[in-house]
Amino acid sequence: MSLLSTFVTYACKIGLEVLCKIEKEGWENITHQGPLIAYANHTGMLEAPLIFTQLQPRKVTGLAKIETWDNWFLGWVFNLWGLIPIRRGEADMEALRRCITALEQGYFLGMSPEGTRSKSGALLRAHGGISLLALKSGAPLQPIGQWGSQGFGENIKKFKRTRVQVKVGSAFYLDTKGQRVTKKIRQQMADEMMYQLAKLLPEELRGEYADLENATETYLRFVETPPAENQPPSENQ
Repeated sequence: MSLLSTFVTYACKIGLEVLCKIEKEGWENITHQGPLIAYANHTGMLEAPLIFTQLQPRKVTGLAKIETWDNWFLGWVFNLWGLIPIRRGEADMEALRRCITALEQGYFLGMSPEGTRSKSGALLRAHGGISLLALKSGAPLQPIGQWGSQGFGENIKKFKRTRVQVKVGSAFYLDTKGQRVTKKIRQQMADEMMYQLAKLLPEELRGEYADLENATETYLRFVETPPAENQPPSENQ
């Protein structure tokens, strides 16, 4: 990271920790080094910078809708952070190529399988694109559930800190079991990933994945938790 990028990143991190009470659970399950696809539920603008800054000093990038660059300030920050713009609603092969390159270089790649913000805060049905990315890159995946950030704007007006809870699940790989991966199987893989995310969230936020009895793990191969000495400290701000 450049000096300017480092300054902006840690200024943002400190600012968020002042404005928010961040409670993390399972953070020690995240390794220091990539590649890793870290996926989270998407409820607003706060979770992306929050998770991005909390993952420092790891090598981190992520996907963001290309419309974000229409805002000059956000576009400047996202360019500084090296985030990858994606065109939603189409097969954006350039974004896919850049994601695979980043993962090959050992980056953490942050993304939301839902593809858009959930206005209710509850999980939406995932797109199968995350399955394609995981299969092509061979990178492991790790779910990060977060909630509480929706009230950030109102709390700022009231000079009140926002309590944000972040919970990390187990990492896993996708395993095709020797099958030809059809569109239907890619979607099943994405749904299996989302059930892992849903398990981390309060019941009322599980949305499309509320019925955990329907959860399957057919194409998931879980990895062991990394040794404790390789872990960043886990703490509540």
